[in-house]
Amino acid sequence: MRYAVERQGLLRSLEIASKQQLEFKNHFLSHVSHELRTPLTCIHQYVTLLLDGLAGPVTPEQYDHLKTVLKSVNQLHAMIRDLLEATRAESGKLRVEPRCVSIGELMQQAVAMMRPAAQGRQIGLEMGLDSRIPLVYADPDRILEVLINLTDNAIKFTEAEGSVMIKACMTETDPSFVYVSVTDTGRGIGMEAQPLIFERLYQDPDSVDNNRSGLGLGLFICKELVRLHGGRIWVTSDPGHGSIFSFTLPLYSLVKLLAPVIAYEERLRAAFVLVRVDLAPLTNPPRGNWRETWKQCLETLRRCVYLDKDLVLPPMWESGATETFFVLASTDMAGATIMTTRIREQLERLANLKTKGTLSITTAPVELGSLDPTQSLEIRVEIVAGRVTEMIMASMDRKQKSPGNGVKHFN
Repeated sequence: MRYAVERQGLLRSLEIASKQQLEFKNHFLSHVSHELRTPLTCIHQYVTLLLDGLAGPVTPEQYDHLKTVLKSVNQLHAMIRDLLEATRAESGKLRVEPRCVSIGELMQQAVAMMRPAAQGRQIGLEMGLDSRIPLVYADPDRILEVLINLTDNAIKFTEAEGSVMIKACMTETDPSFVYVSVTDTGRGIGMEAQPLIFERLYQDPDSVDNNRSGLGLGLFICKELVRLHGGRIWVTSDPGHGSIFSFTLPLYSLVKLLAPVIAYEERLRAAFVLVRVDLAPLTNPPRGNWRETWKQCLETLRRCVYLDKDLVLPPMWESGATETFFVLASTDMAGATIMTTRIREQLERLANLKTKGTLSITTAPVELGSLDPTQSLEIRVEIVAGRVTEMIMASMDRKQKSPGNGVKHFN
């Protein structure tokens, strides 16, 4: 018993020492990273001044040298950012703020941002989107970060005349998740490296040295961000024939959320109206703390509806600074007019909104059509929720539906 108690005490002491060591390391890395940012920012500003000719003319040779310096500074900035993100991930301080997001729009942004890099290396970059995908529940900034990281790696390790494909689809075996993948025709990853590729600071020893522009933290951060969304990430690769990096994200289902509003006392309510509220900043970029402004507006909006009859949906996301909120009201258009008047009056009283943004409110009835009364209430609730989802997605004007944008749709 004495030995067991002593052993338990030693194990406890080792655990405490390990935690203290990890906290010290994370604090040190965070402190050093923050301290490095100041001189790097200064270097970046002065180099850009010289490149823009604001400090006088420079020769073509000097211009090339300055571009090399700027490239290295940007690389160091990326390394410091990755160090901070990895430190937050290890200490449990990495956070995500999920919203209702169109995965197709995020993919389009990633393609637009990475296309110049792909064209510079003579690599084709395309995207494919399953037209059945509804909204996903994810942090748009963080998922865009994952997509850019995976696409950047794919381009980096693909030879000229190769191709990279970003694809999102649904599967019958896992209908509550969307599957996103980045496929390349590069050199591939060896079998021994595949289980380690998402580990912190790991770099494939078979990688060419001039392609190592990071610290081996990108995929580790991607893994942590996907995990925080409740998804998973993995890689399949055939050495010499390319790799496929895949991850999952949860779909956003309105059925459970809307069921108490759509049905009451085991019956479907008579009418529904979808109310859209848009908050647009007066300037771009927004002045002041725009985030605090729209959050205050969201809280006010939630106080303007009846809890047992209406529902304010989670914040939607669209590219740009405009914030969009939807309210499903179990009323007709006459009742919706009264509601929107109340919403407008309450929001326009907010001092923050008056000085920082503008307000727009639109309404549209949810067309129920001829629902089959012989169907179960659960089925009819699903049908109505599906129509609300379609209206929301149409209202958000998904850019990937426009012709000629290079998006391949499939079912």
